[in-house]
Amino acid sequence: MSSTHVSRWSALAVLCAVIFLDALDVSMVGVALPSIQHELGLSTSTLQWVVSGYVLGYGGLLLLGGRVADLLGRRRVFLVALAVFAVASLLGGLVDDGALLIAARFVKGVAAAFTAPAALSIITTTFPEGPQRNKALSIFTASGASGYSLGLVISGLLTELDWRYTLLMPVPVAVIALVAALRVLPRPVEERPEGGHDLLGAVLITASMLLLVFTVVQAPEVGWATPRTIGSLVAVAALLALFVVTERRTRHPLVRLGILRSRPLVRANLGLFILMGSYVSFQFVAMQYFQNLLGWSALGTALAFLPAGLIVAVSSTKVGGLADRFGTGKLIIVGAASLAGGYAIFLGISETPSLGGLVLPGMFLLGIAFALSFPPLNIQATNGVDDEEQGLASGLLNTSGQVGGAIVLAVVTAVLTSGTAGELSIGSLRAAIMVCLVLALVGVAISATGLRARKPVVAQPDDAKVFETV
Repeated sequence: MSSTHVSRWSALAVLCAVIFLDALDVSMVGVALPSIQHELGLSTSTLQWVVSGYVLGYGGLLLLGGRVADLLGRRRVFLVALAVFAVASLLGGLVDDGALLIAARFVKGVAAAFTAPAALSIITTTFPEGPQRNKALSIFTASGASGYSLGLVISGLLTELDWRYTLLMPVPVAVIALVAALRVLPRPVEERPEGGHDLLGAVLITASMLLLVFTVVQAPEVGWATPRTIGSLVAVAALLALFVVTERRTRHPLVRLGILRSRPLVRANLGLFILMGSYVSFQFVAMQYFQNLLGWSALGTALAFLPAGLIVAVSSTKVGGLADRFGTGKLIIVGAASLAGGYAIFLGISETPSLGGLVLPGMFLLGIAFALSFPPLNIQATNGVDDEEQGLASGLLNTSGQVGGAIVLAVVTAVLTSGTAGELSIGSLRAAIMVCLVLALVGVAISATGLRARKPVVAQPDDAKVFETV
């Protein structure tokens, strides 16, 4: 086995550890939310900011993070962002105020916005497209999916001791990963895009994403039809319109709009928006149901999510081989159908839920959904994209997932708190889960459009990097 081959897989191991940590941090506060709410005296609408603060930083700056990795060097950006993530994790675990906790979560999200696309683009530029890259991507995305799924379980165990451990646990892991990354990540002579950095485009897209996420998260509290919310959404539309005009006119755009002509890439982005948006929201609803309504312990709640986490951890690494054999489109639609099935089962929640008839089968289907959807969506989004735009493709995909999480969570929270005096009830919980189910069914319809195999699109002079594959 060549030293180059060994170094590739050593680097992959470090990158997988970091994406596991990034995903872990998204979900690990989940089981701890009721404890945080009780100790810090937060309302339900404010409590969602512990999740949304992270997502705001993550989703708002992902496109910028991906492009900065392309321009300034993927290794350098990855290392700096990982160091910031470690420091922010430490501060988040030490603060004793809700606003400071949310601020620390935001900074961690910003750091993750630079590590995630840099890590994915390092992989896609290190492993050649085909079975080898598919295998690497399936392992990488399985690490992310496993971290996200197992985060709830780990959170339950740590919350039994103290909810602060859920925030402090990433610190030593991040430090170890940083030391290892300094040793094993290659120092390639990277071919960076020629020309300027499109600072205006970077400012416009970052401002629009931050304002969009902030607006939809605040809307349930201030009102969807208030002048403030409507004005903010109009401002988002104006910023996005200016961004499109800027990207069409600048010689070296931040986002080459032609990349969006790739139907697989667009489907992958919509698919991850739905997957992450609905599942982040479902987790928030499930935490309220299991702990606040049923009175389950943090550990008991974590064990309820254990089947989904184990399925993802055990099976996701095999999905790369399945993608080679059956194509990503078929796996994605089966995953989307499983996601809808899991939510449909949980519509049967009651004050005396059946473990065998509701919790276990529902979690089983949700685990299958994540295992079959997450790696193929990443493969589909990055295949056919040139090396110098892998950071862009990665940033687009991750932005879709994080913005989806923020937007759908805001809508679901509004539904959840719309009952009498905002009190939880079986009816409000079912209504919130129904939002997730409807979104999942939309995902099934979208993924079905990608089942028919297509031939590569004939490349145009200004669009030579776009390919149409299933």
